[in-house]
Amino acid sequence: MSIGVNLTKAKAITKKRLRIERFPLLAAQDVLFMQAQEADESLTDIVKEKKRLREITDGADDCTTTDELKALKAAK
Repeated sequence: MSIGVNLTKAKAITKKRLRIERFPLLAAQDVLFMQAQEADESLTDIVKEKKRLREITDGADDCTTTDELKALKAAK
């Protein structure tokens, strides 16, 4: 008898993990955003990174194995 993995549940767990991982990263980007705005500097890279972090959980939906899910990280 083998033990199977429920991929749907594994994806939900991965999304929760990614949300926890990205929380401090988004907070740091918010600080950088405000500093750049105050200094009238370009916001392009910061906005791109915030978008990537917000969308990181979407990647879990495309995974077909638990190894792919484990490979997803919020940090670059």
